[in-house]
Amino acid sequence: MSRPVSTISGQSGLSSSGSGAPLGGQGRSLKATGDDIWKNKTEKINAELFTLTYGAIVSQLCEDYDRDFAKINDQLFQMGYNIGVRLIEDFLARTALPRCEDMVRTSEVISKCAFKVFLNISPKVTNWSANKEAFSLVINDNPLSDFVELPMDAMKGLWYSNVLCGVLKGALEMVQLDCDVAFVSDILRGDQLTEIKIKLNRVLKDEIPIGED
Repeated sequence: MSRPVSTISGQSGLSSSGSGAPLGGQGRSLKATGDDIWKNKTEKINAELFTLTYGAIVSQLCEDYDRDFAKINDQLFQMGYNIGVRLIEDFLARTALPRCEDMVRTSEVISKCAFKVFLNISPKVTNWSANKEAFSLVINDNPLSDFVELPMDAMKGLWYSNVLCGVLKGALEMVQLDCDVAFVSDILRGDQLTEIKIKLNRVLKDEIPIGED
């Protein structure tokens, strides 16, 4: 039996939460918070259904865009971005985590808590830049790519799981972090690792409505 995963949705988030107060992120480890929410407060679907549904979306995009993989990558990214800008509200409500003080803390929240809550995986954080403003997430068990084998023409151009980059971009932007998020390698394309690079460009200023101090 494949592991269950939470539901992708373009509405309030990737998954539905159960009843009860949100869990505080302070005073307990991020891993414990993620594990508890995943086990007790996440509505799940079968992993095979999840994977096949996503595969059908990618397949339809290949047909719609006549296998123009650059355009397909853009569409997957935009789809993920639209999810991410909504997903962050659900995530913060459930975890009650405070604002991250730097990118090191941000990487920990993403890898130990966010991915666990929604996909039941914990990517490894690695390849930090000297200024600690860029890092990589190495995903060893990507549920989107289970049972997937890319055709030869797609192996050089398609980032099959590019929706994940869009989700991260959108969610980070909603917490005032303007970041570049992109795949640098994918085992589906014959690479040794599936790696996403996240680079902070700037911290966005909180916008104050006109007429308010």
